[in-house]
Amino acid sequence: MAKRNLSNESLESSLIHSKMEAPPNRPKLTGRAFYESIGSPKYILAPMVDQSEFAWRLLTRSFLPSSQRPSLLAYTPMFHARLFQETKTFRDHHFQPSRTGLPSLAASKSSSASGDGENGQQSLSNEPPYLDGHPTHDRPLIVQFCSNSPQEFLSAATHVSPYCDAVDLNLGCPQGIARKGHYGSFLQESPDLIHSLISTLAENLHVPVTAKMRVLDTREDTLKYAKMLLEAGASWIAVHGRRREQKGHETGLADWHIIRYLRDELPPETVIFANGNILGNEDLERCLEVTRADGVMSAEGNLCDPGIFAGPEGREEGKKSGEYWIGSDGRKGGWRMDAVLRRYLDIIYTHVLEQTPPSRPPLFVPGKTENANGAAPSTPPSADTSATTVSQPVHPTVSVTLSDNNTTTTTQDEERPPPAKKPKRNPPEPKTKTRTKTKTTSPNLLAIRPHLFHFLRPLISTHTHIRDRLARSYAGDMQSYEEILRMIEDVTREGLVAYAANPERFNEENTIQTEEEEEGEEKEEATSASTIKKYKRPPWICQPYVRPLPKEALERGSLSLGKKARRKLEAEQDGRESGSSGVGGDGRGRREERDERDGVPAPEVAKEAMVCGRVLQQHLRARARTPLGLAPVGSAAVIRSGTAEVASTAAQSSGTLGIDNRATSLAVVGGLGSSSRRGWGFLGEGAIAEAGLAAGSAVDGLVLDLQ
Repeated sequence: MAKRNLSNESLESSLIHSKMEAPPNRPKLTGRAFYESIGSPKYILAPMVDQSEFAWRLLTRSFLPSSQRPSLLAYTPMFHARLFQETKTFRDHHFQPSRTGLPSLAASKSSSASGDGENGQQSLSNEPPYLDGHPTHDRPLIVQFCSNSPQEFLSAATHVSPYCDAVDLNLGCPQGIARKGHYGSFLQESPDLIHSLISTLAENLHVPVTAKMRVLDTREDTLKYAKMLLEAGASWIAVHGRRREQKGHETGLADWHIIRYLRDELPPETVIFANGNILGNEDLERCLEVTRADGVMSAEGNLCDPGIFAGPEGREEGKKSGEYWIGSDGRKGGWRMDAVLRRYLDIIYTHVLEQTPPSRPPLFVPGKTENANGAAPSTPPSADTSATTVSQPVHPTVSVTLSDNNTTTTTQDEERPPPAKKPKRNPPEPKTKTRTKTKTTSPNLLAIRPHLFHFLRPLISTHTHIRDRLARSYAGDMQSYEEILRMIEDVTREGLVAYAANPERFNEENTIQTEEEEEGEEKEEATSASTIKKYKRPPWICQPYVRPLPKEALERGSLSLGKKARRKLEAEQDGRESGSSGVGGDGRGRREERDERDGVPAPEVAKEAMVCGRVLQQHLRARARTPLGLAPVGSAAVIRSGTAEVASTAAQSSGTLGIDNRATSLAVVGGLGSSSRRGWGFLGEGAIAEAGLAAGSAVDGLVLDLQ
């Protein structure tokens, strides 16, 4: 795509305002000089759509010692540049540096023209800071936008530049909405447009511009892409080690070696951040060691454990307060969910609602009969009697009043017994309205419930009463969140008491292998099982969510191959066949391999005969009643030119193998293998083994994608 025409009224207005907003006597730093000016941060909270808002950034920083909190660099959620620069309501709802919101470009320009302060800053400086970009709590800060228009990008960036340290261009979003809107990673095919987006801000904005990207298909293409971003004026690049296609069940692992390749090939003064594969605190230093990047980002790992950046000093403080749990073996530890939720809600009360947090009983710590204020920790009647017990204090009713730009009032009356039932013939009495549910626009309140679903996932998967209560809550419903906190505290208390009584049970189930033990074992094909075991904690401790690898998702049926993936798999299968059997003088792979059981040469089949799990299921639902050919379950089917030939094997199984007349599907009729509710399923691994095949293997060009 060619560069866009920038000579229009919108761009001229942005240029005037960006120059007008430039702070006096402050030179613009770029590149490594800028990175060093903000403290050379090594840990970075990644931008996440609607999930890296002010309260979550403050919560993440709170796990670091106060002296180290400014060293954590944080990104805002991704904002849409066009909506941000067009609509004041959108700006006020998503970015709140002051209580009155961001001024429009015209208002700021008028303020400057009337002599209201030097460089137009007086009108802004008179407004006390509120949340985003707060000079004490929320710096250093990078504001990220997605955009495909240089003028819109510059206009949006000009609004936020007084309240942040830099502006970032999102070049990594892989979602379908980014494809539809032509932004994020789907700008990769438009290098001229990307160059124009970055260079426009580099030349006309008084704060630096940066870029966050994904790797491309090859190392060479990725290097060329990164060089273009830097040449356009990006002060640094944050590199996600996954390709655009790696998302959902196909997320897989990030490639740290490509990031290391960029580090080695780019000039040494280039600032690079690495992103991907960060599940726990130990992965941070390991990533820096492998990639040699200047900093490391965490996104999903932080959502599951907001204390992921806390080092030994922060964890030691957490141990003293009881917020950080450590196992009896001293090897596994983590932040307690009830302690994390307390911190989170207190931040919401103090900074967002500007209210005093409600009083709560002290955090329960096993073995401590008294807390700092002399109050004994409370335990439910079902808890072990070895812990000191007293009656639990009654929690006060929460009354929340939000500011005008957030929402209205939510109140809770005192509990009253339900009224006695009356005959139906009497007219119903008007119900007393005890709660007022109103819609909030505060990004910090809207994000609470999604955050709780994220880091409470291990707990609510088994304690469904907490999940159900959370599902009934709504944005700004602080009373419900306090109730959920009490429910989590009850579960955590019971879990701590049970663990203290029998820690060996949990330790035996989740033993960590030492490096020596791992080296002594044969290396098996990589799966997520070992990673899950490594990070497994009690359900009331924050822990990462480990996604299944694409191959595992494929085997489970939760992932089906697309056309491109099937072609790639077919090519890989052909390559393995050629490598194992050799290549003849005519350049074709030899396929005269003998069947060890009967010595009969395997027949040659057409390459286009491919089988895909989901296509199989859909096709069989329509045709399972009328299969043409039937054979024992353990049979291996060979498809050729639209017909089917069946080579019987000595499989001892019940049921039949159905092959339709178009020879495009294989299925077990009778519910063997991974059966479905319709009474049929794919060949199971046992039947495949009888046929001498492995799941996903190729039989003369036919890929058997069988569960």
